Amino acid sequence: MSQRENTIIKLPGLVDVHVHLREPGATQKEDFATGTMAAVAGGYTQILDMPNNTPATVSQKSLEEKEKLATGKIWCDLGFNFGATADSSKDFKKVAKKVFGLKIYMSNTTGPLIVESEKAKEKIFEAWPGPLPIMIHAEDKVIEDAIKLAKKYKKAIHICHVTANQLQAIKKAKKDGVEVTCEVTPHHLFLNKDDARRLGSLGIMKPPLLTKSDQQKLWDNLDKIDMISTDHAPHTLEEKKQNPTPFGVPGLETTLPLMLTAVALGKTSTARLCEMLATNPKKIFKLPEQKDTYVLVDFAKTYKISDKNL
Repeated sequence: MSQRENTIIKLPGLVDVHVHLREPGATQKEDFATGTMAAVAGGYTQILDMPNNTPATVSQKSLEEKEKLATGKIWCDLGFNFGATADSSKDFKKVAKKVFGLKIYMSNTTGPLIVESEKAKEKIFEAWPGPLPIMIHAEDKVIEDAIKLAKKYKKAIHICHVTANQLQAIKKAKKDGVEVTCEVTPHHLFLNKDDARRLGSLGIMKPPLLTKSDQQKLWDNLDKIDMISTDHAPHTLEEKKQNPTPFGVPGLETTLPLMLTAVALGKTSTARLCEMLATNPKKIFKLPEQKDTYVLVDFAKTYKISDKNL
């Protein structure tokens, strides 16, 4: 075996359950073809798309239209998450076997899908047939409301883009028997408020970047976080310079090299990386196995990430 072969690591095809592809409604940013190409370029072979497009994926009809738009254009396996509103709950049973999760926005973010009414939240949790998770966008202490509803209605929940101030509530919920999982994004692991000041409008995202101490807490608790999701949310450069600035950054092509850098620095292991980027998301969202699908990484090679080849 050559020295170079010793440096090649074989990883499973990566899985991302939290991706904002921009079709329909914003194909100047990205479409199903370029978004899934970016996924493959980053080592991802299965991704799940979020519902807050224009129009939003909140009815059986809009889901079917989205499926038609994607047909014949995708470069990796693609599934869809359904959007939760009080009105969309009437279609939950019709779509439950066609999607991989339900997404409820309980805090302000991009798009019109925020659910603030307590009555609407109750209706959504009660109506979702499961067993697939209800994905929660809830910042700070709002996740405690989601945990209470999950406990009341005995539903599985998945906390998106977890921040350090939410870890204790999740730990307690697990101890209390609530079926709760969570994810962390690469931008919350690698960036903080200092970077946000340096980056200006390019550093604006939801949830916002927090302190260096909060960033370190995420690394310190990586063993208690179920998966890494990119929350891939591309915009054009011109759009990111506008006021108000849209939330989000792309992440499909940069997550694996960043996390492999973390492995090289001793912050985590390749085995743990495989759990967080493939095994756990596949298990939690009940995704199909992909036989003979893998990613080869040459640890002897290094390169600098830039926008030139994204």
